[in-house]
Amino acid sequence: MERYLSAAVIWFIIGFVCFLLEFVIPGLILFFFAVGAWIVAVLSLFIDMSVNTQLILFLASSTLTILLFRKWAKKIIWTRKHSTELEHEFLGKTGKAETFIGPGKNGKVHFKGTSWDARSEDNIEQGENVTITGNESIQLIVKSTKPLL
Repeated sequence: MERYLSAAVIWFIIGFVCFLLEFVIPGLILFFFAVGAWIVAVLSLFIDMSVNTQLILFLASSTLTILLFRKWAKKIIWTRKHSTELEHEFLGKTGKAETFIGPGKNGKVHFKGTSWDARSEDNIEQGENVTITGNESIQLIVKSTKPLL
């Protein structure tokens, strides 16, 4: 049993959990924490390190990989082709505001059975229908469907 509780196994499991959570909580941050955990797992196989050293190495390697590779990875994942698919599926469609949305105040929109982060230049009250006019990554840009008076 002690063999299964070695530092390398624990760090591998932490990395795997972070990797899986990246699919649930998108943002391309947890993936790099997974990489950091896996780096510590591999090093702890060959080097006997204290828990403090492991934690420092985990934080340093995670931060370094985020700073060096996140922007590059986001470009690869969110190519124009992917945005075009989203545009065809979302643009012009109607959703419902779950929270107040206004200039400088992001909110939530219910669309296709899911809650989406949204922003707008209009003042949109909770429960009001909105039209999707665009997106930035996974945040929808919406406008009010109420006619201007």
